[in-house]
Formats: sequence, C-alpha cells, structure tokens
Amino acid sequence: MTQISGKARAAARLAAVQALYQADMEQTPLHLLLDEFHQHRLGAEIEDVEYAKADVAFFDDVVKGVDARRDEIDGLLSARLAKGWALPRLDRTMLQILRAGAYELMARRDVNVGTVITEYVDVAHAFFEEREAKFVNGLLDAVAKDVR
Repeated sequence: MTQISGKARAAARLAAVQALYQADMEQTPLHLLLDEFHQHRLGAEIEDVEYAKADVAFFDDVVKGVDARRDEIDGLLSARLAKGWALPRLDRTMLQILRAGAYELMARRDVNVGTVITEYVDVAHAFFEEREAKFVNGLLDAVAKDVR
C-alpha cells in the first residue's frame, strides 16, 4: 500500500465515523447520507480547511457494512463490554468508532488487525482523550480475537 492510499483510507475511516454519527443522530437515509458525503465532504474544503482525499469505495464499504450488519456488530461489542455496561451508555461518537472498527475487523480481512486497531485509535484521538483511545484499543483487540 502506498503512503497516499494509506492516508486516503485514514481519511475514509474518519469520514465514515462522521457519517455514521450523522445517520445515528439525524436518521438520514443511507443513500442521501452517502450522496452528501460524496458531493460535499470527502476531499472538500470546508470553512477554509481542506480535507484529505478519501478512498471513496472504502468509505462506502464501511458505512454500508456497518448499516447492514449493525445488529451483529452490536452483539459483538456488547459481549465485550464490562459487566453493567451496555451500548446505549456509550457516547454516540465512541459507539460509531467501535462499530466501524468492528465491521472492518469482521469484513475486511485484506486489512491487517493491527492497522485497523491503530487507525481507529487515531480516530478516537480526534474526539477524545487518551483514556477513551485506550478503551477503543482494548475493545477492538477483544473483538479481533473473536472474529479473526
């Protein structure tokens, strides 16, 4: 994989988490959500900030995959949460990070486990402090052991 495609996938992962969050918050239909991101967000300049070019096919796969397999993903995540914890208790952004990472671990065997976990820990750092990033690391590592 080239450096450019690695950055494009990293941008796609971040955008996928943002899209999943938007879908969760606003109940935006999937086809409209994807169109909005394709037309106005991926690689766009927003408020004088130019966003990295994203791997659109990878973005689509993660967003569509999480949508299609949400119940299965949520079951995997729920099984690995500490006693007394449930998915609704998690921050909504955190939940989307975990869903996207779990989907990729389940369905994208072409991507190394370590790469998936590291990339979603990096996404977590964009929104949270170190403690939450470590939570993402631990939970996705546990999911990886279940699905790989």
